[in-house]
Amino acid sequence: MLQVARLAPALLGEAAGRVVEFLEGQLNEDGGTKDRAGNSDLYYTVFLLEGMIGLRAEPPVERVLPYLRRFDDGEGLDFVHLTCLARCLASMPADAAGEELRRRIAARIEAHRAADGGYASRADGPATGDREASGTVYNAFLALGAYQDLGLPIPRPEELIANVLAQRSGDGAFANGTGMAVGNTPATAAAATLLRYLDEPVPPEVSEWLLARCSPHGGFLVMPGAPLPDLLSTATALHALAGLQAPLEAIREPCLDFVDSLWTGKAFCGHWSDDVEDCEYTYYGLLAIGHLSL
Repeated sequence: MLQVARLAPALLGEAAGRVVEFLEGQLNEDGGTKDRAGNSDLYYTVFLLEGMIGLRAEPPVERVLPYLRRFDDGEGLDFVHLTCLARCLASMPADAAGEELRRRIAARIEAHRAADGGYASRADGPATGDREASGTVYNAFLALGAYQDLGLPIPRPEELIANVLAQRSGDGAFANGTGMAVGNTPATAAAATLLRYLDEPVPPEVSEWLLARCSPHGGFLVMPGAPLPDLLSTATALHALAGLQAPLEAIREPCLDFVDSLWTGKAFCGHWSDDVEDCEYTYYGLLAIGHLSL
């Protein structure tokens, strides 16, 4: 994803510097990155660091690293923020997290392994009858990325593959849970990307389903019948389709127009009804532009 985001400055041109300034302005005094309420959040810190690296700018290591060290091995963090800690540390200098710390973080991630083979939002819970203790596609994608960030192999990948495949929806896509009639774009994109990385064949109809979510006006819908396209769905769908070597030429210009419509002159918003710039959607803007520039 970072390799593709690094292509965005070619299309942004001089505006790339304004995006860097925007990202730098999202850093709080404690070294964390502002969420939408202005509070420091590891989740948004991921996107600030990824965005800076994608724009070929030096990430603010000296300011961010003390903030990250406050979390040590992530005790007390929920699953999403635990994987965000791993991602942030991977953006720091190589000596920021030694092997012992990386293995302790991995152990906390593995505590979220559910009986169904996936990764649950809640640690050490039974998989039956409790959705928060069952694996989801989203959590599987985060777990795989975290293990990659920690430089460790993910345990029992065959069980994770089975868990993801069990979350296929009735329309041939993927959802975050079993027995869903209709899939959604981010989960389907995450499943396709994860399966590809684990050398598992991706069902061919997945590409067709994703391409069908592209609005005639550009951008991707989160699910069939959604009223508006959004930048998260667009960036993740493009990333998955590119990995599946699906043809993008027919949708390239409409999608570029859609992404441009969310550009504020220094950052990106999430969709047409959103007027708040943040690091997350700005990163997804860079990812989408990167793919559309190829």
